[in-house]
Amino acid sequence: MESTYLQKHLGTCLTQGLAEVARIRPVDPIEYLALWIYKYKENVTMEQLRQKEMANLERERELAEIEQEMMERLKAEELLFQQQQLAFQLELEMQEKERQRIEELQRAQEQLEKEMRMNMENIAKSEDSSHAEDVTSDSGKTLAEISDRYGAPNLSRVEELDEPMLSDLFSMLGLRFSVLCPGRWVSGSHGQLYHH
Repeated sequence: MESTYLQKHLGTCLTQGLAEVARIRPVDPIEYLALWIYKYKENVTMEQLRQKEMANLERERELAEIEQEMMERLKAEELLFQQQQLAFQLELEMQEKERQRIEELQRAQEQLEKEMRMNMENIAKSEDSSHAEDVTSDSGKTLAEISDRYGAPNLSRVEELDEPMLSDLFSMLGLRFSVLCPGRWVSGSHGQLYHH
């Protein structure tokens, strides 16, 4: 049990220290071994601190790598977001240009339609004025002169037909009405109807 304790706590230290004394062969080996053991204790403490620092550095390095990965991921996401924003903005600009182009086409079409209406109105007005001139020039002419035009009916001879009047019919039947409709029509001396 004592040998186990000594082996656990002093075995490595004494083995290395005795090997060092045997290699160096100092004048006072006990003092040398005592100083070496004291230095060994300091070296072990320093090695433990160094191991801790190395572990801390390794942990910090891992954290830095994770943080670097996160930063790269954030940059990639930000770049993707900027690209999406740019694409969206370009799409909006294209839609705005298309809308403006359509509006310009509609305005041009409306202007063209307006000009066509004005042209049609001007043509109609010029036709009306030429027709009015024809009418005014024809108004001083007689029926015979007007009828000489191509397509006009021949009005050189007008026939009047003798149609029996209602009063003639009554007189032929020997009827005389003094009043056909009260207050409106009255019969004359020769059987003709007059308006009262």
